[in-house]
Amino acid sequence: MGNVAKLEFGDKRVELPVIVGSEQETGLDISKLRALTGAITLDDGYVNTGSTTSAICFLDGEQGILRYRGYPIEVLAKHCSFVEVSYLLIYGELPNQAQAQDFAHNLRRHTMLHEDMRLFYNGFPRDAHPMAILSSVVGALSTFYQDSLDPHDPEQVAISIYRLMAKLPTIAALAYKKSVGQPFVYPRNELTYCENFLQMMFAVPSELYTLDADMAQALNLLLIVHGDHEQNCSTSTVRMVGSSDANLFASISAGICALWGPLHGGANQACVEMLEAIKASGGDVKAYINKVKDKTSNIRLMGFGHRVYKNYDPRATIIKASCDQLLKKRHINDPIFEIAQELEAAALSDPYFIERKLYPNVDFYSGVIYRAMGLPVSMFTVMFAIGRLPGWIAHWKEMMESPGKKICRPRQIYTGPVERPFLPMKDRK
Repeated sequence: MGNVAKLEFGDKRVELPVIVGSEQETGLDISKLRALTGAITLDDGYVNTGSTTSAICFLDGEQGILRYRGYPIEVLAKHCSFVEVSYLLIYGELPNQAQAQDFAHNLRRHTMLHEDMRLFYNGFPRDAHPMAILSSVVGALSTFYQDSLDPHDPEQVAISIYRLMAKLPTIAALAYKKSVGQPFVYPRNELTYCENFLQMMFAVPSELYTLDADMAQALNLLLIVHGDHEQNCSTSTVRMVGSSDANLFASISAGICALWGPLHGGANQACVEMLEAIKASGGDVKAYINKVKDKTSNIRLMGFGHRVYKNYDPRATIIKASCDQLLKKRHINDPIFEIAQELEAAALSDPYFIERKLYPNVDFYSGVIYRAMGLPVSMFTVMFAIGRLPGWIAHWKEMMESPGKKICRPRQIYTGPVERPFLPMKDRK
């Protein structure tokens, strides 16, 4: 392969530079295509368009590979805490002991919300979706912390990162407490990141809360595997909003809104709703699978297969063991879990799904784990947002520090009416 690609367009012949990444991914640099030919590319959904070069995350959907900054996700999940992985994503290297302690200390110093922000929660209806609250309150952080809004000041960016990483679990937990009518629970800074979130979610003032180590470990794994996933919809949104020099709070708030969509972060919720539907119809998994195979039924198998992974989702492999362990230990009498395990076994042994490589993905297992933890389905996407936060921050930071940064401004092919005469109101039919 040469270092240029040749394109013939009408009577023009142009050369496009070939960009090769560190994992031998290949891209054609079309940044000067319009200037050279007068034409643009058209790529609905940007499925074949590289919006940037990035050193944060590598995934190979065909081989089932996911790496953060070069480290396989399996290794990080086995040996690291979510806080360590967050440091890696944001700053590029795993922290040494001093760096890890300093990072954790700075997060602990920023876990509380300004007391005036708690008043916001009184303005939301009790049945407000937690993602609506999350995006609203994160956006409002910019009004309380006007001392750290300059995206080009490293010190202001640093404190914004601490504030977001520390406060998002608090914001999320308060949204949950609002929905169930329980009093807010303050953070406890002697606890780990995951332990603190669990106690803010499930502790009540009237009794002592006992932390479950298996739940904390399962949450740690879930947050790690959701930490980053390349240029997905929400990450691309964070980058696009940030490209206008919007502050970090505003950019992350936009990412939360993008994640809220059922085609993105809502997949684990859709998975549990599917299991509920199977239960409501009598719990017949075989009958449901037959409906999925029937092209006229419009019934979909949620939590299986992936837009990018054409092999087994490596994240699903990691959390499956944690899912099985949590279900076994807690002895929860919930037919949903039996249906989930039966559906998993049936799909993995059915040639129809094997041939189409419809393996259980991370959404299938994460939805089951969140339910086992006692979380309502409305909180599932919130958990996704907490896990994805360091990835969003890392991409925003990488973009801001790039010497080639430009405001994102896609082109289009116009298909509307050509110029036409204006008619006064009296002449319009």
